[in-house]
Amino acid sequence: MRVDKFLNSVNITKRRAISEDMCKSGVVSINDTVVKPAKIVKVGDTIALKYLERVVKYKVLKIPTTKTIPKSAQDEYVEKLEN
Repeated sequence: MRVDKFLNSVNITKRRAISEDMCKSGVVSINDTVVKPAKIVKVGDTIALKYLERVVKYKVLKIPTTKTIPKSAQDEYVEKLEN
């Protein structure tokens, strides 16, 4: 699954257009490499989002099979890592 679609479907971003813009502006990295929106996400990858004053990291546990998942099921798909 593409990284922009993944961020949207696991409820990290509200819309895919936002996650796509984040990728294009160099905010999103997978395994410490800045990626484009079409980069494929695999189980075990670490996704880092660089905000102005902090970096939030997520570990991919599972790839969703549907377009969206319930917000309550987010913990099944990503694990928020401590900085």
